Amino acid sequence: MSSVSGQVAAIAPLPRREQRAAQDELRVGVVDIGSNSIRLVVFDGLKRVPVPMFNEKVLPGLGRGLAESGKLNEEGVAVALDSLERFAGLARAMGVARLDLLATAAVREASNGPEFVAEVERRCGRAVAILSGQEEARLSALGVMSGMPSARGVMGDLGGGSLELVRLEAGQVQDSVTLPLGPLRLTDESGGDRERALAFAARELDKVAWLAEVPADALYPVGGAWRALARLHMDHTVYPLHMIHGYGIPRGEAEELVRLVGRLGKRSLARIGSVSKRRLETLPLAALVLEKVLERVKSKRVVFSAFGLREGWLFDSLPEPERGLDPLLAAAEDWAAREGRFPQLAPALTDWTAPLFPNESASAARLRSAACRLSDIGWRYHPDYRAEQILLRILRAQELFVEHHERAFLGLALHHRYGGKPEDEGLETTRALLRPNKTRRAEALGAALRLAYATCGGAEQGLRETALSWDGKDLRLLIPSDTSVPPGQTLERRLQTLADALDAGKAEIVREAPKG
Repeated sequence: MSSVSGQVAAIAPLPRREQRAAQDELRVGVVDIGSNSIRLVVFDGLKRVPVPMFNEKVLPGLGRGLAESGKLNEEGVAVALDSLERFAGLARAMGVARLDLLATAAVREASNGPEFVAEVERRCGRAVAILSGQEEARLSALGVMSGMPSARGVMGDLGGGSLELVRLEAGQVQDSVTLPLGPLRLTDESGGDRERALAFAARELDKVAWLAEVPADALYPVGGAWRALARLHMDHTVYPLHMIHGYGIPRGEAEELVRLVGRLGKRSLARIGSVSKRRLETLPLAALVLEKVLERVKSKRVVFSAFGLREGWLFDSLPEPERGLDPLLAAAEDWAAREGRFPQLAPALTDWTAPLFPNESASAARLRSAACRLSDIGWRYHPDYRAEQILLRILRAQELFVEHHERAFLGLALHHRYGGKPEDEGLETTRALLRPNKTRRAEALGAALRLAYATCGGAEQGLRETALSWDGKDLRLLIPSDTSVPPGQTLERRLQTLADALDAGKAEIVREAPKG
């Protein structure tokens, strides 16, 4: 049984980047040969949070007509072979140290699949791993949990030829099943008739007895067609952040969306500008499948994941200790090591800001710890633009595995850490995504981090010799009685800014060594 820890450390420091094995620094590539699409993704290393450096997709439709003919689509094979040869050449040119080719439903089911694989291996000079349905489901689930370790419910990965459903519980892959419900397969089975497609999907899903019994916090859709549905919902609701991973919508809105899209005709589909024409062909059937899944999975929310099979494949290659790391803190640690001046300061910052937030939850402590790690990555920007630039980077960074409200919290905290202005770009996004109490907390954390750097100048010892005292009413900055941390106007001004963010009654600097 594969697992991802459902409980992750919020405060413990992570391994330093320079201490990791040399292999972690080498580029790795994964090619996913699916029933509809083939995609190459090159990542910056085999590590807890690999960042995509290159991403290219083609849609040859290998699985078109497979149910009737039993063979891979002839035209699709020609396009796929040329594309895969190109991908192998690109990987060589980019210095990719490891390139893995993965084949899924269409290739494993087609009578000419072995012939196709042999030709791919001849042209690319690489072995092709043909994944079983069970293995495909397991890896897709690991991909989701690599970014959402506490995921609890059902993961659904919709490819062109199959649907993988996996029960996720306590960081573990539980029940799983592969069904012939990919849009291409469904088209072949139904002859394009919507009612026949509905009936076929219902019969297949009814075979999965455990599906309706799962205690599901959320349904986690994976796959290009379902991501396209998320984009449509974003456009329809004028959502402020166009980022699929972590995008969650209430169950009722998801049901309304799939019912609408599943009934769209060709003319209505043609007017949709945010989805490619090839993807539009399969979109109504993808919506139909999600509608039927939602009828059986009684989840409160639908949370989309941008991670699936490819990320799960790499995650499964990591040693167990690294798989157990918190992905947010691991990403923040790597980012700080690359771009920060004082990455070693993060643990001291985490301790120093703790008195301001008594009785915080584990999730809140995790976000605060991540903000402390990221608090120095904006120093290279011009001072007039640091706050605005760091806010936009956090809102749009692909390596941060968080839900959107958490992303907004981190962005707003770092915006205030750099003394941001009310008119800066990006603040309308944080206002839309954060509740007022979370906004105030982010502003206070940012003000505390700004004060911390003024207090110690990036020196850990200087921070350890000072402390904040906050009793819910008055705020004090305790500094040594000697001159090792001299007071001044900057400290006074930034302490007052923090006091205002906390709505403190009084703020003062007290010259005495902190107790303990």
